[in-house]
Amino acid sequence: MQTHFFVYSAVYLPLINIKIVLLHGIKTFGKNKLEKILKILLKLELCYIIYVHRILGVIFLKKKSVSKKSVILMEFDWFLFILTILLSIFGVVMIYSATRTTHSNINVIVQSGALIIGCALMIVTCFFDYEQLKNLVKPIYIFAVAILILVLIIGVGNNEWGAKSWIRFGAIGIQPSEIAKVCFIITFSYHLSKVHDDINKPLVILGLLLHIGALLALIALQPDVGSALVFVFMFICLMFVAKISYKYIIPISVVGIVSLPLIYKYVLAEHQRWRIQVFLNPDLAPLKEGYNVIQSKIAVGSGQLWGKGYLQGTQNQMDYLPAKSTDFIFGVISEELGFIGAMIIVVMLFLLIYKCFKIAQKADNAFGRYICVGVGSMMLFHVFENVGMCIGLMPVTGIPLPFITYGGTSLVVNMIAIGLVLSVAYHNKPRSVFDVY
Repeated sequence: MQTHFFVYSAVYLPLINIKIVLLHGIKTFGKNKLEKILKILLKLELCYIIYVHRILGVIFLKKKSVSKKSVILMEFDWFLFILTILLSIFGVVMIYSATRTTHSNINVIVQSGALIIGCALMIVTCFFDYEQLKNLVKPIYIFAVAILILVLIIGVGNNEWGAKSWIRFGAIGIQPSEIAKVCFIITFSYHLSKVHDDINKPLVILGLLLHIGALLALIALQPDVGSALVFVFMFICLMFVAKISYKYIIPISVVGIVSLPLIYKYVLAEHQRWRIQVFLNPDLAPLKEGYNVIQSKIAVGSGQLWGKGYLQGTQNQMDYLPAKSTDFIFGVISEELGFIGAMIIVVMLFLLIYKCFKIAQKADNAFGRYICVGVGSMMLFHVFENVGMCIGLMPVTGIPLPFITYGGTSLVVNMIAIGLVLSVAYHNKPRSVFDVY
């Protein structure tokens, strides 16, 4: 051990001394003049450390070399990957319980297939260098706009879901707004990374508003209020991380709050105002608009601490709970697994979101950082809205619970989104103590 200590000290002390000299140089002459030198030093340092480790491995550990496989195993974020897989498998298990009374396993089969496809795409996305997406930003944005236009032309769903949000190819249904979310994260992150130094210039803000505005307008035409709110929330989070000035945040917030009563009275239609009233008091329409929330709250409360047991929920198995495999699957979880089981799932989801933001913090460039923030904010809104509407704290908007709600498109897209975060973590270049980007 003493030999190892002295050898490593001899190896790394020269690098430390050079950095100290350069740090004093930065204080004396300014960072800009020595930025290129620091970048070159960082590259040399990485090569130096890699080859020294190989030499020491040969001398002390009798290893011939460091294998590429072992490097992959070390750099891959196994915690985030395993957490995603566990949540997805749990989703399939709960979908089986929620659809058991239909005497058909088609939902379980579809979700299992989506899980396999999503897992494969997540791994492929992880090992694909996300920075290469910079060259595909325009095609990705055009694709997002095209599929949102296409759903307006050939989309279905007015009677069943209340919005023209699906494109069907026989038995296969695709929800373009879910795909557009990931497209927006990629394209907007790139846009923001190019202009974030001038984020507080009016023309830059106008360009960013036009970027999201085209997508929001198409989604509003479906109309899909839930997805529109997700886009708005991602936009706000990304702009906040890009350090938009409070001279924009405060006035917009004040105007937005003050205008709410006017929007309610003069902009919203009669049925939209009625939905808000029912959200605030579901007992106004206990057998119509308020029925779903009332039954969901009964399911959540009846689970108590430990739940009634898997496949034993009365609200679930007796079909009192509507949309139990989709919008209100959290009610099934709470009823059958209780408060403890529901909280374990919520904690797992928030750990996944935390990992997204943590990887964003460690990203070595703005593009990767904004991708992680976009994915994390999307997941955060989904969890908050879905859980909130199941317990009556948020309006019913049809937002899925990530990885758990039934829906092949949602599951595959979420796994691709996590693949992007894993790609940022995997391709992240080791950072020195100096911030050189």
